[in-house]
Amino acid sequence: MGWLSAGDGYEVALVEGRVAARATSGRSAGRQLKSLPRALKDHPEVDRLRRFAEWLDRHATACVAQVDAWMVSSLPVPTGLLARVWPDEAWQSALRDLAVVGDDPDEVGFLRGATEAGELRLVNLDGETVRMAPRTVTLPHPVLLPDLDDLREFAAELGMVQRVEQIHRAMWRRPEDLDPKSTEVRDFTGGSFRSRFALAARASSLGYRVSGGYATARVRDGGRTVEASVWIGEPYWEDGVETGALTWQDQDGRALPLGEVGPVAWSEGMRMAAALYAGRVIEEGKNA
Repeated sequence: MGWLSAGDGYEVALVEGRVAARATSGRSAGRQLKSLPRALKDHPEVDRLRRFAEWLDRHATACVAQVDAWMVSSLPVPTGLLARVWPDEAWQSALRDLAVVGDDPDEVGFLRGATEAGELRLVNLDGETVRMAPRTVTLPHPVLLPDLDDLREFAAELGMVQRVEQIHRAMWRRPEDLDPKSTEVRDFTGGSFRSRFALAARASSLGYRVSGGYATARVRDGGRTVEASVWIGEPYWEDGVETGALTWQDQDGRALPLGEVGPVAWSEGMRMAAALYAGRVIEEGKNA
């Protein structure tokens, strides 16, 4: 965005997400000022730029949330859609360097660009830039990615930083020695919080939904929707509470035996339970 006239002697613009001003006359003409002059604080152009900056922030947040939802659920995304949104800086920031899979699930590459013709440009594990244009691609959850350690090592070598946490996302695999008929995991029970409000606030700040006495995470896994839940205490309870068991339910509200919980739902449920438990009150002299 270019510089806009804002009264006598000044121009304003958005610079790195903030409203900046520069003088148009005098000794400092053409130079960006360190702070916004008092005379401009209530100027209509400044107000318009501030509101636009707020919209850009909301847009960037929405892009990250949408890409994160595609990744967590490993949903097929039309290749043409990614190519169309790529010129938008907010979308590009959310998508860049994500691991992408096309028709061959064993062929993984990091997304680096898209062409107007609808092709995606990727860097594969051989360090080669390749192009592909399947009808849809997936941005797989890390628990589904082959050669995850190799992907992490290669990304580190290239200095890749993912805006949407994917290859370095905290991840859990379902252990083989669990009781497949059991319906709950108790690894993260007993985390003490001073109040139910504090625990619910932590769940909300981490992006989880609070419903009744539970913090929940809804995940699409293997073609079905599964909801992971952690007990956080009765609503309006004012005293201290402790984190409860982790369970999973299907779309009909049926408690799933652990043997029926898919890899993504398992990982995301454990991730939620661990993140809630990490905020517990730890008494002095006790191990964390």
